[in-house]
Amino acid sequence: MAIRKLQPHDRERFFALLDRFYHSSAVLHAVPVNNYTITFTRCIENDPYTACYVYEEDDIIKGYALLSFTYSNEVGGLVVLVEELYVPDDFRGQGIGSKLLGYVHETYHDTAKRFRLEVTRSNAGAIKLYERLGYSLLDYLQMTKDV
Repeated sequence: MAIRKLQPHDRERFFALLDRFYHSSAVLHAVPVNNYTITFTRCIENDPYTACYVYEEDDIIKGYALLSFTYSNEVGGLVVLVEELYVPDDFRGQGIGSKLLGYVHETYHDTAKRFRLEVTRSNAGAIKLYERLGYSLLDYLQMTKDV
């Protein structure tokens, strides 16, 4: 078992996981497939605004955590936003999500002031996991404007 940063040779396996994630009930809408390439490229080029970690076992990527980084005046420092945490159905219940989040917390513990993530209301299993790991619901509504 290894948790490591996404690497160039992971492209096809990562894209397959992205496709499964964006066609699951964990998200509210699909994204354009060309975004996969943009995100992958930024992650492997060590872009300062994003990072991706994969959980690999027996040469199989069994999950990933895609992160982005921002500053928050509320907490006076770095916020690590877990943009996506995905473990395919066939690997759930093995503690992979907990291990990925634990790795993220350990990696950024000294620099981050807050960890934040999104979850759909219908994803009861994920909510239960996140609450067990110390996350709590916010009373904010999120609004977006895409350009």
